[in-house]
Amino acid sequence: MDTLLLEKIDSLPESLISEVDIFVDYLLFKTSIKNEEPQRTPGFLKGKVWMADDFDEPLEEFKEYM
Repeated sequence: MDTLLLEKIDSLPESLISEVDIFVDYLLFKTSIKNEEPQRTPGFLKGKVWMADDFDEPLEEFKEYM
């Protein structure tokens, strides 16, 4: 497969070969960005989020509907 691809590229005019080179650089850059995505850290927000003790209690605004 590599040989066929190289033959196709060699058959292109010089101006298009430079475009292929630029496109390959773009693909390599795009691939490197995906590999650099930050990893999630379990427990990162531990102690920063809280829930009120009366979280499950009905809201005053809805008393008339209950």
